[in-house]
This record gives sequence, structure tokens and C-alpha cells, in this order.
Amino acid sequence: MTPVVAPFPLIRLRRTRRTPALRALTRQNTLTVDDLIWPVFVMEGQDEAHAVPSMPGVERLTIDRLVDAARSAADLGIPAICIFPYIDPALKTDQCEEAWNTDNLSNRAIRAIKDAVPDIAVMTDVALDPYNAHGHDGIVRNGEIVNDETVDALVKMALEQARAGADILGPSDMMDGRIGAMRSACEADGHKDVAILSYAAKYASAFYGPFRDAVGASGALTGDKKTYQMDPGNSDEALRLIHRDLMEGADMVMVKPGLPYLDICRLTKDQFGVPTYAYQVSGEFAMVKAAAANGWIDGDAVMFESLMAFKRAGCDGILTYFAMDVARALDA
Repeated sequence: MTPVVAPFPLIRLRRTRRTPALRALTRQNTLTVDDLIWPVFVMEGQDEAHAVPSMPGVERLTIDRLVDAARSAADLGIPAICIFPYIDPALKTDQCEEAWNTDNLSNRAIRAIKDAVPDIAVMTDVALDPYNAHGHDGIVRNGEIVNDETVDALVKMALEQARAGADILGPSDMMDGRIGAMRSACEADGHKDVAILSYAAKYASAFYGPFRDAVGASGALTGDKKTYQMDPGNSDEALRLIHRDLMEGADMVMVKPGLPYLDICRLTKDQFGVPTYAYQVSGEFAMVKAAAANGWIDGDAVMFESLMAFKRAGCDGILTYFAMDVARALDA
């Protein structure tokens, strides 16, 4: 569509920017609390919160405190939270067996939240890195992250999360074929209504560092994740991956990281017209927080501007550590 613009001075484009009321009437994209998914970190213990130094304001919470946090989020209208576990290093193994333990930390957290705050949607992380002695999203054999054996493990993990009451499974591993395998397993196990939000275009990014601190995977990681996460130089491949995951049964798709990959968000929404999400990852969050702490930027203004960029790029929602701050500001 070619915009029709009359010559000056018949049209003065500044007219509709003149007042807050006129700007509101002509605003194309709007950020609301319905756009937010809040990533949260859970740890063992009772009535404790541990700060994540590289993510100012973010804490690991014990399950009881996480339930309280979920209740606060629901009271503010946040529709979903996404759980990431901080696992005891003693439980990290080569086979990652703790990932599909019915009573592991994540599954207990899911049950506790759904019992106490049933209306908030609980999203999970389906990947082996929190449970892996090598820090990888897949099982490692002779230095190789093996695909098919990892998919088998991920299916067992996903089923236990579905049985615990998860509303949305979030496969973030980037193994080939995992969406179809999870969808088939969920259908066969009676979990036909559990949604899959696939991390379909997840890049091998340098923006993940603080997150790995938060889940305790930094020290364990050997090598890098470039053999299974996407090359930052590629965009056509992202569309192939998204198409594949949709054909295998994904209900929603995600681009990760967020701001450096807004072009992928826009391409995804334009080409497929499906529910499209982005993850404003830990490195993006930490940079805003650090710059604001130094007085270099207005942190709140940049927070809102960065989130609006996702809406403008076609995203239906954003996973963001700013979720509670945004929700409080919108509620004020």
C-alpha cells in the first residue's frame, strides 16, 4: 500500500502529533498488560529470594515465594509466567534424568502455582541445559550434541510438565523434530489442549550470559551452542524453521533474542500470520538496567520504547523481565 500524502501545506503531518489526545487517537500500536509473559526463576528452599547480580531486580525464588509472585502478577493482569529452574549441581548428569522426574523442582512449582493461582497460564522451558552436566540443551556424546536421543529425553520432560498442569510448553532446545514428537506424545497421553510455543528461531547469541548465571548453567557449559542454535547471519533459515515447527504442531512461535532480531519477527508475522512472540532476553534487560543505573538513559522510557518495538514488528506478546514493572506502570 502506497501512502497518500497531499502536498504541503494541505497536509501538515505534525497536526496529529500536536497534543497527547491527538497522538493517542492516531497511535498505530499499543502496549498492554495482555502482551506480557513474565520469565521467573525458581530454586529449592523455603521463604527465600536470591538476587541475580547480572540482572538487577531479578531474583531466584523458592516455590512458596514464587506462588506469591504469580498471585501478584495475576492481580496486575499479567496473563502468563514462564518458569526456569535453578537446579542443585548434584542433580546435573550426563543423561539429564532429573529433567523428567515427576517431582523435580519445575514440576512442583507448576503444581503449586496452578493450585494457588489457577487462572494464570504457566509456561515451561523444555530444554536440558539446567539438568546437564555439560550445560548444553541436548545430550552430549563424544563432544557432539546428539539430536534424536535428546528428542526422546525432551518428550519425557514435556510429558511430565503437561501432567503437572503446564498450559504452554516452551521447547527452547532447537533440536530437529522435537515439536512433532512432543505434539504426538501429548495427544497420545491425553494432553491435547496443552499448547506449544516453540522457540522456532533461537539464535546462538551473546545476549544470553546473565540468564545462564540465573539458572546456574554458565559454569557447566563446555564449548558453545552453534551446532544447534541459529547463525546470527541467517534469516531465510529462520523462516524454514518456523514453517517446519508449525507443520509439526506448534501453536505459537518465538524469535529469540528480541531487539537484535526484529526483522525476523516482522518476516514471521507477515509470512505466516500466526501468533508470534519474542523474548527480550537477559542481556537486553541487563544493558538497559546498567545504562539506567549510570544515569545514561531514562530506564523507564527505554523499557517502554523497547517493548513497543516488538509490537511494531508484529509480535503478539513479549517474554520480558520488565513485565512486573510495566504492569505496575500501566495499572497506575
